[in-house]
Amino acid sequence: MDTIVVILAIVMAGVIGLIAGGLIVYFFRRMTLLRQLRNAQRRAARMVSEAREESATLLRETKDEVEKNRTKTETDLRERRSELQRQENRLSSKTETVERRSGNLEQRERNLANREKGLETLHTDITQIKDDQLKQLELVSGMSTDEAKQDLFARMEGEMKEETTRRLRDWEEELKDEADVRAQGILSVAIQRSASEIVSEISVVSVPLPGDEMKGRLIGREGRNIRALEQATGVDLIIDDTPEAVTLSSFDPVRREVARLALTKLIADGRIHPARIEEVVTKIKEEVEATMFAAGEQAAYQVEVAGLRPELIRILGRLKYRTSYGQNVLAHSIETAFLAGIIASELGADVAIARKAGLLHDIGKAIDREVEGTHTAIGADLVKQWDKSPEVLQGVAEHHLDSSSTSVWGYIISAADAISSARPGARRESVENYLKRLNALEEIANGFKGVDKSFAIQAGREVRILVKPEEIDDLGAMRMARDIVRKIEEGLSYPGQIKVTVLRETRATDYAK
Repeated sequence: MDTIVVILAIVMAGVIGLIAGGLIVYFFRRMTLLRQLRNAQRRAARMVSEAREESATLLRETKDEVEKNRTKTETDLRERRSELQRQENRLSSKTETVERRSGNLEQRERNLANREKGLETLHTDITQIKDDQLKQLELVSGMSTDEAKQDLFARMEGEMKEETTRRLRDWEEELKDEADVRAQGILSVAIQRSASEIVSEISVVSVPLPGDEMKGRLIGREGRNIRALEQATGVDLIIDDTPEAVTLSSFDPVRREVARLALTKLIADGRIHPARIEEVVTKIKEEVEATMFAAGEQAAYQVEVAGLRPELIRILGRLKYRTSYGQNVLAHSIETAFLAGIIASELGADVAIARKAGLLHDIGKAIDREVEGTHTAIGADLVKQWDKSPEVLQGVAEHHLDSSSTSVWGYIISAADAISSARPGARRESVENYLKRLNALEEIANGFKGVDKSFAIQAGREVRILVKPEEIDDLGAMRMARDIVRKIEEGLSYPGQIKVTVLRETRATDYAK
């Protein structure tokens, strides 16, 4: 029982303690809350005071800003009103000015209209006066207006033609002088730097014999040896009364050379019969082919032309046995190559192309007896087939200046070819052909109206024409020289160039009394 009481007493004491502790906590929290409430009220009062002060300050600033804006707006408004007033005044002034000018323009229009009427009247009067004067002129001159115009135009046309011809002559002389000086310089340099000799050869070959008894052995029994030789070589063996010599004749120089070498070897060997003849001719042909190829290679090496196809070298070597007017064509081609290179160097052109074109320019002559066409066309076809250079092709095809258009390579090769072939002693021609060419020159010149006499001089390289002064004037003499040159170029074949000189004599005669 006592224990229960004690427990109850303890429990009651605990309950009372809890209640007392709760009350203490409650009062403490209430005091804290009251203190916080007072602090919050003080802060709120302070914030309200600050807000009021800021509102008052902002209100004062706003009032000041509004006052400033109102003052500025009023000022701007006054300025704009003043500007508008000034613009209105200027517009009124301009309007008045425009009205005054409009009145002046109307007055000027009336004045112009009056002047136009006066001008029309004056134009009518002038036209009438002009017509009257024309009628009077027609009566005085006996010519109509159209006839007078035609006569005037004819006179003007004649004067213009004379003046044009005179100026053309002056310009032509100036250009010719300049071109002559330049060309003489280039050609003199080329000629001075090339002094190779030209070897003249003949087309008929004589083969010496050790004795006249060899002629019978060459003929053979019933002529079988001579027939075998002619059949194997393709040449004509002429055995006549010439002592200790026989003659070989053929249009083909290669065949002629093969026959000469074969006959020489047969004579030296002494064994002459058809089988031996065929054997020797076959061997000699191989040797001649090798000789021609070596000659072509040597020519290309000599002029420093590299890259030639073997086919071109072989054909080029055939020129070793080809002559033109007695001039060896291979030697002529080598010299032309050197001259073309020198001329190209002076002109600033490609020297290698010029040399190759100069070396190959007459290559068509190697086979012109076997193929139809001129040697220039044949050579151009060969170069086009075996050499792909268009410049070399132009030089070969145009070196006689007979095409419709000529390139610089055609002129270079033509000049080099003329220098090589036209120098004294380079070529020879028969007396008969020489005389025919001189007669043809004089006949061409004498065929022109007004020619008194003509003379072919300088070995046919110049023709001088004396004209009748009463029929041909100075300008006509110039035209005649040009026409004669054109006629010679069209109808005459000649080496080099021909100078045409037309002479007109002018005499002044008077008498002292």
